[in-house]
Amino acid sequence: MDLFTYYRSTSSYRVRIALAMKALAYDSIPVNLIRDGGEHLNPDYLAIDPQGRVPALRLDSGNVIIQSSAIIEYLEERYPLPPLLPADLIQRAQHRAVAALIGCDIHPLHNVSVLKRLRGLACPETEVVEWIGHWITEGFNAVETLIGDDAFCFGAPGLADVFLLPQLYAARRFEVDLTDYPKIRRVEQLALQHSAFQVAHPDSQSDKPE
Repeated sequence: MDLFTYYRSTSSYRVRIALAMKALAYDSIPVNLIRDGGEHLNPDYLAIDPQGRVPALRLDSGNVIIQSSAIIEYLEERYPLPPLLPADLIQRAQHRAVAALIGCDIHPLHNVSVLKRLRGLACPETEVVEWIGHWITEGFNAVETLIGDDAFCFGAPGLADVFLLPQLYAARRFEVDLTDYPKIRRVEQLALQHSAFQVAHPDSQSDKPE
């Protein structure tokens, strides 16, 4: 498998965690979102992902899956062990709810295209930073209430944690205050000691600048 990725893309980070948790081998193909206007907009890459986003997973068959949620769902169904979702239906729904909250309601509001649009509309940088902090904080207020009081989000590491850790990385990158989220910070500390999260971390990627 080939994973088209960018080291600090939160959606790429999710897929890297899922691949690592399932111990799946893949070739990492960096797509720089910044250099020369963005390699993701080059015709060669648009032929792989017409949306011009990362990640994209190219299977050995040549089929390409885009969108991190779809990729992770494919991996869970194709390689069910070890599972990212527990057997209990309520717990599965809890994982999916946190993942959707992050993937649909927090992350899209501060991704590269949205921030580029805000700046293109001449929003002052202070307002852009305030925008980012507002949506991450609003989302984390809910996540803090939803997750459990010990271990990972819902006990063993799973889908919710796959989505939460990259969002925490983005929150720290944008200097969002995490003081009010002790449960979220607990999950972060546990994950940073877990080998799958370590190998998937942006600092461990070959395309991270020196």
